[in-house]
Amino acid sequence: MLAEAPGTAARSGTSKAVLALTLNAFIWGVSWWPLRQLQGHGLHPLWTTALVYAVVVAGLLTLRPQAWRGFLAHPQLWFLAAASGLTNVGFNWAVTVGDVVRVVLLFYLMPAWAVLVAWVMLGEKPTAASLLRLLLAMAGVLVVLKSPDSPWPVPQSGADWLAIMGGFSFAVTNGVLRKYKHTPSESRMLAMFGGSGLMAACAALAGMSQAIVPAPALAAAGIPIVLGLAVAFMASNAGLQYGAARLASATTAIVMLTEILFASLSSAALGAAELTPRVLLGGALIVLAAVLAAMAPSASPQSATNGAESH
Repeated sequence: MLAEAPGTAARSGTSKAVLALTLNAFIWGVSWWPLRQLQGHGLHPLWTTALVYAVVVAGLLTLRPQAWRGFLAHPQLWFLAAASGLTNVGFNWAVTVGDVVRVVLLFYLMPAWAVLVAWVMLGEKPTAASLLRLLLAMAGVLVVLKSPDSPWPVPQSGADWLAIMGGFSFAVTNGVLRKYKHTPSESRMLAMFGGSGLMAACAALAGMSQAIVPAPALAAAGIPIVLGLAVAFMASNAGLQYGAARLASATTAIVMLTEILFASLSSAALGAAELTPRVLLGGALIVLAAVLAAMAPSASPQSATNGAESH
């Protein structure tokens, strides 16, 4: 039996890593569809997020029961739980009720927010290049937000605000992960998954008290979708862990931008988004800023893994 050449083995490993990351991007890019299906079965996206992450946490604790000890030993991980929870509350609610492409583009302001978050949380003063990326991304947002019937480029709906909040929380999550990277990885995962479920449940209860969110009432037909979504999220995280650990952080970030492509194509095909020239132009500026951020000097692949786990 002939041995595989080193170069061929390296290319094969890279291809597998890219495919694993693409799987992660695909799952999140089309996650809007099962979320909307479950809403049709009587389950608001906040209740869906709480239920799905309860299943994910149960699976994590079954595989890594020691995660609790690390979480309790590092109370600062509560900050990670809150930031990750707000990320999922904002994104999952927004893609369920808003224009999917618009939501995803506003969410992917994250690299721009990261400049400000790193300055405040980590003391990393922005460079001229990072400020240029920030301005480029903000210009893209102004183009996306400026609708023909509005005199000002401001958020037009609750979905817009949720998407922006989710993207900002995503940047904060990455900052917290970098700040507390010395904590056990399984405990960080527990904080992110548990925080996502807990924050969604708290937001849902608060929404119920204001008659914004209906009480959970899941039809039997929706149960397989909940379980499938939980398995998909766990698979996406596994793909992310595999791929990000084997690729440079810049490559990881660029591959993950395919989430925008999957979200755009799927939502446009199913009538959940409108691809106008204005949205395409603004989106191109936001994506360009994200690509430039990915290509900038960054930390090791491990830090990319940590940062990407949050979404």
